[in-house]
Amino acid sequence: MGSFRICLCYTRKFRIMGLEPPADIKDMFKRYSENASMTQPQLERFLVEAQGVEPDNAATVAKKVVEGVVKRRHHIVKNTLNSLTLDDFFYYLFSVDLNPPFKSCIHQDMKAPLSHYFIYTGHNSYLTGNQLTGDCSDRLIIKALQSGVRVIELDLWPTSSKDDIQVFHGRTLTTPVDLQTCLKAIRDYAFEKSEYPVIITLEDHLKPKLQAKAAEMIKETFGETLFCSETDSLDEFPSPEELKHRILISTKTPKECIEAENASRSRTGSDFEHPSQRKIDEFENEQEQFDENGCSCAENSEPLVYARLISIHQKRCKIEEATKLDLKAIRVSLSEQKLEKSVKSHGMDLVRFTQKNILRIYPKGTRFNSSNYKPFLAWLHGAQMVAFNMQGHGRFLWQMQGMFRANGGCGYLKKPDFLINDERPFDPRSKLPLKTTLKVKIYLGDGWRVDFKKDHFDKFSPPDFYTRIGIAGVRADEVMHVTTVKEDQWTPIWNQEFEFPLTVPEIALLRVEVYEHDSDKKDDFGGQTCLPISELKHGFYAVPLYSDKGELYKSVKLLMRFLFT
Repeated sequence: MGSFRICLCYTRKFRIMGLEPPADIKDMFKRYSENASMTQPQLERFLVEAQGVEPDNAATVAKKVVEGVVKRRHHIVKNTLNSLTLDDFFYYLFSVDLNPPFKSCIHQDMKAPLSHYFIYTGHNSYLTGNQLTGDCSDRLIIKALQSGVRVIELDLWPTSSKDDIQVFHGRTLTTPVDLQTCLKAIRDYAFEKSEYPVIITLEDHLKPKLQAKAAEMIKETFGETLFCSETDSLDEFPSPEELKHRILISTKTPKECIEAENASRSRTGSDFEHPSQRKIDEFENEQEQFDENGCSCAENSEPLVYARLISIHQKRCKIEEATKLDLKAIRVSLSEQKLEKSVKSHGMDLVRFTQKNILRIYPKGTRFNSSNYKPFLAWLHGAQMVAFNMQGHGRFLWQMQGMFRANGGCGYLKKPDFLINDERPFDPRSKLPLKTTLKVKIYLGDGWRVDFKKDHFDKFSPPDFYTRIGIAGVRADEVMHVTTVKEDQWTPIWNQEFEFPLTVPEIALLRVEVYEHDSDKKDDFGGQTCLPISELKHGFYAVPLYSDKGELYKSVKLLMRFLFT
């Protein structure tokens, strides 16, 4: 029994319900077991037929499950048991580590060019708070890398003395942090979560001498891990597999290099060629004689030292024009507002552009509170770097975090085939046919009694939980359903099923949010998760929930079933 004191003279008692297997679980156990016991071969058959496990892997998975359950629940007789009871079977299905809803390993092809992947991307990665007065620190850079973020943004500004470099959000009251501090944090934590490449995007506000100083700091800090292309531009980006444990720099080519190169072409009468198509070595040789102001490149070498570090060149160009030119692989950045404008008239051009090049989308400048935007419009048009404020909170960040839990949380997700098929470019504006229907059944939840204080939700009674379940994705797929409220229950049992027709399941997320109902105030938050539908496995699974800050709860979880038709 649990008790809650209503007043000084009265205590209200509530029965704490024990967890019992739902009817569907009992039916499954009965179907695949015999004499109230499920042997390992019987469990293998269940795994193949009900959980979609590959037959070749079923024996290995079944052995791991039986050993794991017996070790935890029957450790005294673990050497003699090799089968499961109904309670064992239920324990297995409701164990997050034994029965997660999708693969925890890297399983996608990692040998395609970088442009074929969505990349986990941060915006103003050094900011700890809002965009106007927040502190700048390496702490948020470290946290981002530890969570799997692969693109770190640094804004480089000269110090007041003009002889050193600091990182902060320019023309605001944010407090700066030394560039060297940020670089060391990246070096030390870059590959703690993922072995795939870290890309540093630099917003450079430096004069040539400080650019050269930044280049030396970068080279000294990263050493052999720094990837520098043999040419100043690439026909095609390397793959994540080729770039394991490497750090790449992405920024604009110094204007001195571009101006000198253009001057050389005007003197030689050469036709226009995009600057990114010229090799650094060729550029150096051609510019030894002159630059635009009559100076030799050897005398003005700071920009060249800096330019040699750039492996992903950022350019300013119109997307619709870039797709018609045979340019080298580049990166272009657009604000969320410019993206919304561009897709109305050049949606297919964006898709074509992102098949070879990298498109980075960043939050509009008025998001002073470090909020974020809906990421799906960018993903649907192939944008690889959808930059988010990782220090913010809210549903859009939950969706970003959920998306990149896929593929082992390595920070790189292979784009759907329809976005990289250059023979038949995808038209995001076209009416898309139904591809599949996802049926989701939510049985019950547990763990709040462990992770929360007894009076966290209600001072005088157990919580009244309900769940919101829906789809985040393209507009045609988005919907939200709500379960009934289960009053006075720490272990709510819903047993409710919902259907979700999907036109683009490849970039859809299953949104799950639990709240505690309050009639006289705002409902209390009880946990959330976003599950990549392309990764979901068929069958019964334990679904862990996260806090509003994206931190995994130790115990809070739901038992759910997923079926695709």
